[in-house]
Amino acid sequence: MKTNELNPKIDQFFSKSSKWKAEYEKLRAIVLDCNLTEEYKWMHPCYTFQDKNIVLIHGFKEYCALLFHKGSLLKDPHGVLIQQTENVQAARQIRFTNVQEIVEMESILKAYIHEAVEVEIAGLEVSFKPHSEYSTPEELQHKFDEVPDLKTAFEALTPGRQRAYLLHFSQPKQSKTRASRVEKCMQQILDGKGLNDREKEKEEI
Repeated sequence: MKTNELNPKIDQFFSKSSKWKAEYEKLRAIVLDCNLTEEYKWMHPCYTFQDKNIVLIHGFKEYCALLFHKGSLLKDPHGVLIQQTENVQAARQIRFTNVQEIVEMESILKAYIHEAVEVEIAGLEVSFKPHSEYSTPEELQHKFDEVPDLKTAFEALTPGRQRAYLLHFSQPKQSKTRASRVEKCMQQILDGKGLNDREKEKEEI
């Protein structure tokens, strides 16, 4: 898809949205004005530069946001970038609750987007903590003991996929919920797939 060309899948995404429709449209216009390519990834509008992910538009109950994929590398002189959770290492959000906020920040947003593109041009990469720094939940270890093939399959995954699973399994406070998450993901791990691979497959279909 050519730069600035509207993606029909994104049109569908926006048409289905009711809560943040106006905000999405304004964010879309700002991002496209920065000469990025509009794509549909992870069920959301994603904007790329030379096939590198720059920003993604997404919404939640309380706010909508621009998500910078390598936001942790941006200088953030205005102090507007937000780390969603302590486990998010690379991405950072800029959050909005109404269109006026977006309008007032347009020049700042464009400056941050241009900086994010420069980060890609420079080939900068986020230094992720190795997955070994994340503890293995007790519930997952029990399954490793019960099903040795699961441990073998898990260790064969890429570090990024291992990290995503460890974070996913560790998040719930209750052991029962952690165990349920492990159970639901077992076959996916045995198949050599990452946590988000199913969504990507659905998207491709």
